[in-house]
Amino acid sequence: MKIKPDINDLLWMAAGAAGLLVFMMVMVHLRKDHDPTAQLALKAQRVDLVEGMQANLASASEAEKSAVLAVSDQDSQSFADQARAASGKTEQQRRELGELLAQGGTQGETELLAQFTAAFAEFQHVDSDLLALAVKNTNIKAYSLDFGPAATALEAMNATLVHLVAANADSPEAQTVMRLAFGAQIGALRIQTLLPPHIAEESDKRMDELEALMATEDTRVRESLDGLAALPKFTKNADVASATARYAEFTNLRTQILALSRENTNVRSLSISLTQKRHVMLACQAALNALQQAILAEPVAGTTYGTPVRPR
Repeated sequence: MKIKPDINDLLWMAAGAAGLLVFMMVMVHLRKDHDPTAQLALKAQRVDLVEGMQANLASASEAEKSAVLAVSDQDSQSFADQARAASGKTEQQRRELGELLAQGGTQGETELLAQFTAAFAEFQHVDSDLLALAVKNTNIKAYSLDFGPAATALEAMNATLVHLVAANADSPEAQTVMRLAFGAQIGALRIQTLLPPHIAEESDKRMDELEALMATEDTRVRESLDGLAALPKFTKNADVASATARYAEFTNLRTQILALSRENTNVRSLSISLTQKRHVMLACQAALNALQQAILAEPVAGTTYGTPVRPR
């Protein structure tokens, strides 16, 4: 008669206990899977994540547009940071939702999340390029120079030339002075009127054409000013010297304006926002809306969560 179990008995007892434990775990798991309360909680959690992604995606898009339209570098940078933060929250929620779908989602929901993931990757790629452009504000800076210091320089040049013409109205050289002075004024004015269209232009080819017109007018201005300076009476004339200096100042500012205009960051970022960004945003929204409807349509025994109750 055995009093103590031998090694075989111990092995059989251990195997039995392990089997019982596995059986209990399976039963708990099955019970949990079929527990309406647990199913409902998981469903609500997934719906909340989708809704959070929709809200953060909208916030990212709104902040991006504000960054594009802001008129200062500080505001553009602030809105760009907000856009990136909202996009980051969307990505975090996307990962959490992926984990939940792996635990209790359908194949269709997993595929819809994959569609969103692909669209959202493109969304982030477009945003990266767009926001990098938006914060530079080169077109806005070009406009600021054009309507600020550049306009002031031309106003000073014109005032000096008007004074020169008036001071020599009765001299034998009056007609020559008037012709040359007005030639310089008209040429400079034409250059000034060509700058805003250049700043607003998106096509490099059209920019080239505008710059060619400016070069022609620049030659006319310089020839007129040189003609005034060549008159024996004006060899050391203060008005001629001042007009020449003011035009040189304008020319330097024009070079800066054209360089900023060529970068075209505001025009390019706005174009991307209205085309590429809009398309990827619509794709993201469509995938999330479909995913939300798929989750809401999941049946849960004894509940009507996410589905309308039919009136009797």
